[in-house]
Amino acid sequence: MEWRGRRQSNNVEDRRGASMGSPLGRGGFRIPVGGRRGGGGLSIGGIVMILIICWITGINPLTLLSGGDIDMGGSGYQQSAPGQTANDETTQFVRTVLAETEDTWKGIFEAGGARYEEPTLVLFSGQVNSACGFASSATGPFYCPVDKKLYLDTDFFRELEQRFEAAGDFAQAYVIAHEVGHHVQNLTGVLPKFNQARQRMSEVEANQMSIRVELQADCYAGVWGKFTDQKGVLSEGDLEEALNAAQQIGDDTLQKRSQGYVVPESFNHGTSAQRMTWFKRGFDSGDMRACDTFSGAV
Repeated sequence: MEWRGRRQSNNVEDRRGASMGSPLGRGGFRIPVGGRRGGGGLSIGGIVMILIICWITGINPLTLLSGGDIDMGGSGYQQSAPGQTANDETTQFVRTVLAETEDTWKGIFEAGGARYEEPTLVLFSGQVNSACGFASSATGPFYCPVDKKLYLDTDFFRELEQRFEAAGDFAQAYVIAHEVGHHVQNLTGVLPKFNQARQRMSEVEANQMSIRVELQADCYAGVWGKFTDQKGVLSEGDLEEALNAAQQIGDDTLQKRSQGYVVPESFNHGTSAQRMTWFKRGFDSGDMRACDTFSGAV
């Protein structure tokens, strides 16, 4: 991906190096999660319940498969050293990718007679407090529809390469573009409608609907990829990097890696095949209208 020398977004908030108050000391709570069942593990019903809690808070449920903890709580954020966003290569990359998403979605929205409201991307290290709650780096990247911000611990890029075997800058860009896809869903009303409908859904129905929401965000990431490719930004092998990332973070692949077997009832993002298919559909079409994951089978 030929990203160097391109426009960088100013919509980046750097909270790395910040101090956080203890969430448990501020009325927060911790949800223990793990990949095992029995011996203190979670039942399928318990997993589904936590997934719904994650959707209520806007937290990415990926951490359910990582064996980590979700930390939630009240405001405990204190900036220890306020200043400008760091200018290291990773930060420049993030700012450039975010700028490319801004250009893409601004053009798409304007073509449809609407205005694109640019999101803010928050860089954090270790833990962060958002309008959707408190999260640790184990949560992974996530979008909070309440404050319309994307949250990213850049150490996740290293984890993406080493743990999930998805190396490459376009694989990293796909992660950002996916979260921006959720922002697009928020602007178009998909997320608000889901939040309303979820109140009337059973646990299983909410889980299945969350898969459709996630796959649409994958498709929107593919749409962005198409426009970026048309600019001559992509290099040979970049598409394969993104598709490999989509494969490696599919629910079935993650569960096989973490526990040796799959529990389809607990899927919340979609299988590897589904994630690859919908990203490719967006990439091939370059049209967000091709990303209707809510009609028919996915």
